[in-house]
Amino acid sequence: MADESPLIRSLRAAVAAAPGDVPLRLHFAELLLAEGRNDEAVAEAAVALQHAPGDADARALMVRAMGLPTSPATPPPTPPPATATETPVPTPTPAPAPDEPAPDAPTPSFDWNAAEQQVQDLVGPRFLEDPQAADGDGTAGDAAAWDVDAPGSVRLADVGGMEEVKDRLEAAFLAPMRNPELRRLYGKSLRGGLLLYGPPGCGKTFIARAVAGELGASFLTVSLSDVLDMWIGASEKNIHDIFETARRQAPCVVFLDELDALGAKRSRTHHSGLRNVVNQLLTELDGIASGAGNEGVFVLAATNVPWDVDIALRRPGRLDRTLLVLPPDAAAREAILRYHLRERPIEAVDLGKLVKSTEDFSGADLAHVCETAAEAALLDSARSGSVRLITTKDLLGAAKQIKPSTEPWFAAARNVAMFANEGGLYDDLLAHLKRKRKL
Repeated sequence: MADESPLIRSLRAAVAAAPGDVPLRLHFAELLLAEGRNDEAVAEAAVALQHAPGDADARALMVRAMGLPTSPATPPPTPPPATATETPVPTPTPAPAPDEPAPDAPTPSFDWNAAEQQVQDLVGPRFLEDPQAADGDGTAGDAAAWDVDAPGSVRLADVGGMEEVKDRLEAAFLAPMRNPELRRLYGKSLRGGLLLYGPPGCGKTFIARAVAGELGASFLTVSLSDVLDMWIGASEKNIHDIFETARRQAPCVVFLDELDALGAKRSRTHHSGLRNVVNQLLTELDGIASGAGNEGVFVLAATNVPWDVDIALRRPGRLDRTLLVLPPDAAAREAILRYHLRERPIEAVDLGKLVKSTEDFSGADLAHVCETAAEAALLDSARSGSVRLITTKDLLGAAKQIKPSTEPWFAAARNVAMFANEGGLYDDLLAHLKRKRKL
């Protein structure tokens, strides 16, 4: 401050340089108290008590700084009780001096709780605490905190259409798991990794749940927000805890949603924390951190941009199988439209005509078509005062207004399939683009 004396400024700098020096801080507080800066003296005394909770000088200084009366050093002597044969003679009580309290007046004790409440806004905590460790053993991300869904009732039969996707899942992933005798005969491990990729909104998460249902396995969803932590090393521990939970709950499907965020290419990642997350994920996929390995743990991952995923995640033994999830075919579109119209008031809807007009629409696009048609019918009903049903005209009009959200994805994927198809990673995408004459 501008009006501080040179001595106060020097002591303030010395206290800042040696915050744990309690005698120096108390000397500084005494000078502040002498200059009438009681609030600052209280704050310094409180910090001194944090460093030395039992220091009598710090307590006495805080009492004086807060203007509370001090307790006497020794209590007054108590006169001996009178015997039965003696007549008690009343002892005259001397008049108290002007500056002394009455001897029989109760001496107030110092309320440390009130003092703490008074200075809590002036003095911050000495140490930052990890909020996740409040009820644990001091470590972040307790493994018991991860929610594991019990084996669900969703099966691949509940996925409308998409027969090519189901066939590839059966051949590459499910058949070896369903036949333990053949698996043992051919030395197939009960583990595996599958990467689902394709345009957004086409049902990758739903397919992952259906795979878990086919395996009769628990389901554990992992996203970037579940893993990243502000504390150094906590993100890596979260990854380890997730896989440890899956190993205990085996058979279990670990679903890594938006893998391009969790496992981005380390060459493009400038933050060391994200690189460490990818390194830990690689270690867990190999089962190195666990002596039992990943037996019974099935890893499924989904991404819209597989070309942004670190190449080490896709090497054999990790997420070595890849499945392209395309926009729903005609049978799947009909099933999705029936689902979203099942509880709406509709009238003689021609699903065949609607299916033909929604080619390349994603599942999310089809839901939006039904929502838009319902809004149009609702608005007409509100204007006319009489309820009318949703018609084919409403649905076709909505489909004409909405552009497929998959088109920008295919525009970007086309360049990857043509110029960055190392090792045939995107042969299935290339074949689809040729069928659609988009090359």
